[in-house]
Amino acid sequence: MSEDLPTEEYEVVVVGGGPAGQTAALYSTRLGHQTALVDRGGGRAAMMQEVHNLIGVREETSGNEFLGVGKEQLEEYGCDLHRDMLTSCHRTEDGSVELCGNSANYRAAYVVLATGFNDVRPDPPLPRTGRGLHYCLHCDAHMFVDESVYVMGHSESAAHVAAIMLNFTDEVDLLTRGENPEWSDETDQMLEDHPIDVVHEDVAGVQNGGDGWLKALEFDDGSIREYKGGFAMYGAEYNNGLARELGCDLNDDGTVAVDDHGQTSVGEVYAVGDLTPGHNQVPIALADGAKAGISIHFGLRDFPRDPDAVEAAGPVRSEEVPGIPDDLIEQAVDFHTYD
Repeated sequence: MSEDLPTEEYEVVVVGGGPAGQTAALYSTRLGHQTALVDRGGGRAAMMQEVHNLIGVREETSGNEFLGVGKEQLEEYGCDLHRDMLTSCHRTEDGSVELCGNSANYRAAYVVLATGFNDVRPDPPLPRTGRGLHYCLHCDAHMFVDESVYVMGHSESAAHVAAIMLNFTDEVDLLTRGENPEWSDETDQMLEDHPIDVVHEDVAGVQNGGDGWLKALEFDDGSIREYKGGFAMYGAEYNNGLARELGCDLNDDGTVAVDDHGQTSVGEVYAVGDLTPGHNQVPIALADGAKAGISIHFGLRDFPRDPDAVEAAGPVRSEEVPGIPDDLIEQAVDFHTYD
């Protein structure tokens, strides 16, 4: 922690401004807890050209638009937004968590980690991300129904994604890009049993149409193959550094181990969204954030007061309620539109 930086104190600090982080912050704020969202910017959701599989959100909505509306909502409810890069964290003597950033330090009773992961990108040349290069099968397979598609990679997962794409189109190529296949003999037989063309030549160039979408890929042997788009399958790098510093248990793949509510192995530390196991989907991230926010509320809320506390301090007096801080009460009153 830098002694020269100010320390911002909250009940809840959410790290990461994607769908999961924003939803956790929304629930925490609306349930009456002083909450901050610390976001470095960027992320997988921000790169989405279109938002898919989310009821109530039009396909033409971009990831940036979607997240921008979310930030506006958070501010309207009274959540503090900080654009900052966190570099380290630790437990303090009083049991709270100290998060150290480039612009400030942040102290909270509860922390939600929503730092996600980065898709491992293959080496160039590559199509434009979201315009022929995609990473999420469940999000984007529908875009390529009856179109020519590639799957780029040399792993078991790449081979199986290529086979799954046969559910959507009859033109699927598996591009190993000169790498030796790592799939099993059983998977190799699976590929032979399905109409998938395995191309071992590396990609030498990319041809785009006038709209910026991929038109074709050029290969080292001089051949050209036309594609509408495809999927790169090279794994993920999980942004789990803060979780590791706090001692959270990690799974073998680098995800953070959590229970059904997002609670990690460390008390008062939660993880949600793409940082945790499961399908990497916006609707699932929203649910993760909501469950964590509700669970944190159960840990923080003042009432009903514990019987031991009532016995020590006496019954709850009328002047002690409501339990929501005054500034959040003012925000809530201003926000109400049903009067």
